[in-house]
Amino acid sequence: MSMVSNALKAASLALAAVFLAAGPMPVPAQAQQFVPKDENPEDFPAGSGRDDTFYACTACHGFKLVAQQGMNRRQWEESIRLMVDKHGMPELPAKEMRVVLDYLEATYPPRAQEPGRGWQNPFLTR
Repeated sequence: MSMVSNALKAASLALAAVFLAAGPMPVPAQAQQFVPKDENPEDFPAGSGRDDTFYACTACHGFKLVAQQGMNRRQWEESIRLMVDKHGMPELPAKEMRVVLDYLEATYPPRAQEPGRGWQNPFLTR
């Protein structure tokens, strides 16, 4: 019985050594929710619908991302539609959608292109 016991101990130690050598087991990634702790509506241009727009957008991402864009109304609407269809953004009621689009269109219109530069990636620092 001592041979069997020694063999089990050796196997247990070998198995433990394999697990220890492999390092810590990966923990499944949890979805991280954006918390707009460093942004406030007052940090962005005043206008009718600013607060509604800020809170509709910051449920998922920072508002600085929005402020970097420059789009026409159709593009803003397509962007929101994409987020609803592909990323699970809750559908905005028609009245709220109008308020959000009015603010975005007035506050963040398309920017003038620099001559000869073409499309500029808004995520690259200049």
